[in-house]
Amino acid sequence: MLKEQIRTLAKHYADELNLRIVERIQEMASDDKSHYLVYRLLNVSSTEGDAIDLYQNKGRFLYKYAGSFLEEAALLCFKHKFDSAECKKKIENPYGGRPRTFEIDCLVNSCAYEVKWRDATTDGDHITKEHSRVKAIHEAGYKPIRLMFYSPNRKQAIRIQETLKTIYHGLGGSYLVGAAAWEHIHEVTGVDLFNILNGVADENAQQ
Repeated sequence: MLKEQIRTLAKHYADELNLRIVERIQEMASDDKSHYLVYRLLNVSSTEGDAIDLYQNKGRFLYKYAGSFLEEAALLCFKHKFDSAECKKKIENPYGGRPRTFEIDCLVNSCAYEVKWRDATTDGDHITKEHSRVKAIHEAGYKPIRLMFYSPNRKQAIRIQETLKTIYHGLGGSYLVGAAAWEHIHEVTGVDLFNILNGVADENAQQ
């Protein structure tokens, strides 16, 4: 049952996240904290500095595992519906240089999906690389489709996403964000991933 697979997947990532956080807390116990001098100069106490450093590390792990979990859960939906779905398919970079290949998260017939839980990058180089990737997918005969379940909040990141949206549409692809991404998964695979995830999250809260 797909819901049970997703529940198991969520537990796996939750356990991995907790393990990495515990390991990092142990590592941080012996960290050099001489930089706290600068914190104190900026009226941030050592206690608050400890909390900031800790949650900064926790945040990095949380974003990484949250993204990996949601992307893998979405791919499970495609594989559940389409036996022929190819995940993590490599295609050559026809423009030379690096990277030598681009990766398609999931190829369903002629639709090449890139799945993102939330892309908050503000790096302008990201646009150049993504433009090349989408053009390569288009030239390989596939339709590029970007699914992003949550929008970034910062203005610069939002502007970059608007540019990427223009690139996708300009090459005959689709760029679906927020509710449109959840609805697309539901329409194409028949799986209401949003409600499944809410159900599993409610179960976790009750436990």
